[in-house]
Amino acid sequence: MSKYLVIVESPVKEKTISKILGKDFEVKSSYGHIRDLPKSKLGIDVENNFEPTYTNMPKAKEVIVALKKEADKADVVYLATDFDREGEAIAWHLKEALKLPDSKISRITFHEITPEAILDAVKHPRGLDMDLVNSQQARRLLDRLVGYKISPILWKKIKIGLSAGRVQSVAVMIICDREEEIKKFVSVEYWSVEAELTKLDKEALPFKAILASKGEVKFEKLSIKAKEEADSILNDLKEAKYTVQSVESKERKRSPYAPYATSTLQQDASRRLGFSPSRTMAIAQKLYEGIHIGGSSEIGLITYMRTDSLNIAKSAQSEAVKFIESSYGKKFLPKTVRVYKTKSKNAQEAHEAIRPTSPKKMPSEIKQYLTPEEFKLYDLIWKRFTASQMSDAVYNIITAEISAKDYMFRASGSSLIFDGFMKVYNINDDEKESKLPQLTENELLNLLQIIPQQHFTEPPPRYNEASLIKALEEHGIGRPSTYAPTIKTILDRLYVRLDGKKFIPTNLGIVVNDVLKNHFSNVVNVEFTANVEEKLDDIAEDKAQWQNVLKAFYIPFDKHLSEAEKNLQRQKIQPRISDEICPNCGKRMAIRDSRSGQFLGCLGYPECRTTISLGKDGKKIEGPQETDIKCDKCGSILLKKVGFRGKQYLICKNEECKTTYNIDKNGNPVIKPAPQRTGIKCEKCGSEILKRIGKRGPFLTCSAFPKCRNLQWIPKAPKSKKTSKKKTESK
Repeated sequence: MSKYLVIVESPVKEKTISKILGKDFEVKSSYGHIRDLPKSKLGIDVENNFEPTYTNMPKAKEVIVALKKEADKADVVYLATDFDREGEAIAWHLKEALKLPDSKISRITFHEITPEAILDAVKHPRGLDMDLVNSQQARRLLDRLVGYKISPILWKKIKIGLSAGRVQSVAVMIICDREEEIKKFVSVEYWSVEAELTKLDKEALPFKAILASKGEVKFEKLSIKAKEEADSILNDLKEAKYTVQSVESKERKRSPYAPYATSTLQQDASRRLGFSPSRTMAIAQKLYEGIHIGGSSEIGLITYMRTDSLNIAKSAQSEAVKFIESSYGKKFLPKTVRVYKTKSKNAQEAHEAIRPTSPKKMPSEIKQYLTPEEFKLYDLIWKRFTASQMSDAVYNIITAEISAKDYMFRASGSSLIFDGFMKVYNINDDEKESKLPQLTENELLNLLQIIPQQHFTEPPPRYNEASLIKALEEHGIGRPSTYAPTIKTILDRLYVRLDGKKFIPTNLGIVVNDVLKNHFSNVVNVEFTANVEEKLDDIAEDKAQWQNVLKAFYIPFDKHLSEAEKNLQRQKIQPRISDEICPNCGKRMAIRDSRSGQFLGCLGYPECRTTISLGKDGKKIEGPQETDIKCDKCGSILLKKVGFRGKQYLICKNEECKTTYNIDKNGNPVIKPAPQRTGIKCEKCGSEILKRIGKRGPFLTCSAFPKCRNLQWIPKAPKSKKTSKKKTESK
């Protein structure tokens, strides 16, 4: 019997797919990338048509040996890496590193990890798509040229350890430009005038109408510029009678949102759940690769989570329609099946939107098998997809125009007639119902009060994670797989920091951005970065040669490099001086930035290394305070401290102990129970398994940790008699 080898990227997929395919298939993981450009040098021969030099990654040496051994025994090697350009490139690198002949390999892809999708993929293999490989290769080489050519200049002219990137530098530029807009913004005063009215019936509820016009002149937002103008209007309205001139009622339909793509999932998870993009993608990866549900094997709960497409497979739509009709009724189905088209002209339409692998897997029914974070994200994805296939919500909109002398006020109200898709996907935070009493034409109303209100125009808001991803997507910058790592990089490099949930550029970020804009404006700009994505798409569609794309970029880029090397002066990052005096040497202290936030550092550095932590509000965090509580490990006094995020904790005063404790509502230390012995041997190393209690509940772990990282979570018992166990392995 023929032996088949299937190579996937993740060890989690390895287990899931192995159970689906059976004993005739050997499934092994490459653990991601196995080859890359060398770290120690550029790795690109610019003079020889940009020929790259790839080396096997150190972490992959043992993996390559093991995969080569299995590949030699197999008749067919299925390369089952992810369904995107990066996955195609990994498949090609596997072929090259393992020296596999074309006749022996088959490329298979799937949007979801379910038995149907995996078995269908094996039945319909294809060859490697070198256009996709070359597109990803061009991206990698282009990013390497930008990073390895500009970064040394930043080291020389600004500070050692800095980096530049084709996407990350534009993200920093967008944040810096917004900060500059805010600084230059001049607030403008304006006024609004509202009338609080009721029907003549004493039991009627009051409602408000806003001033809309005077004669033929309409009042826009900034029409009333000063208090004197508002007072003049109030003067004119003295002793005015308020009469309903017209009442218009009409229905308005609201259509559901499209299912999630990567960017919209990250935006919604940030806005609704408070997840960072990196956290969102890590959780989505688990949901995609497989979760142990009850007595069944691990199954994928969602489709591939790195996508910019809004396509939905016809089979998935058909299943969703049947589910909606049986669960909610036929009236919750639209007249025709909904088809969504992405607004991004560079979207990879061969992909699918992010959706549950089956709408029948309702979040409430599998909640007990998921961690709280996994449940929240799956619930969001399930509701968004299911709602996307449902009928419109219908509102009744009432607009009333009310005259007072030659002034006209306008009142409006809305009420939900039919919830439609909102039965599943709650959007109350986007649009709220507002009630208006039953009004008739020529009806006299009672004036309760006239309300003049002063307002000031506000500057554009700083970007948060959701709005920054939206801006990157709208400008065509990056791809679904790049949003999360881009944000992480600019935070780790201290080019920006988070103040609450808003991005603020650091002094370092502003200096680096100014240098890049002044000397590499052809690279660090929105148009160029978006244009690169179009060129990469052309390569993927066999409309352009990757070497020609790199050549067109590199010739002017190399000229700018030479000019910057010659003309750029040494830059100095000016510290922000505070009023705080160093308690040790008496010199002033400056506000500086770190990965965990801001702090005060003495200007006498490096002779004086005094630092003072600052909280999120920019105020000093008080030093440790002694308590009368003793450490349960060594008996020393515990000190109460405040962390950067304002959370209090206890730490042992003993320098050798330094045990820390969380604090409960009563101010007492939360002492973790000692691990319980089980007598069970670890299947990996033979050491004893211990039962511990963590934030997510009880779990089993090897006593040889950290040498052995075998871990088994113990989920809550399901309603059935038998308790299931969900097993995961940490890398």
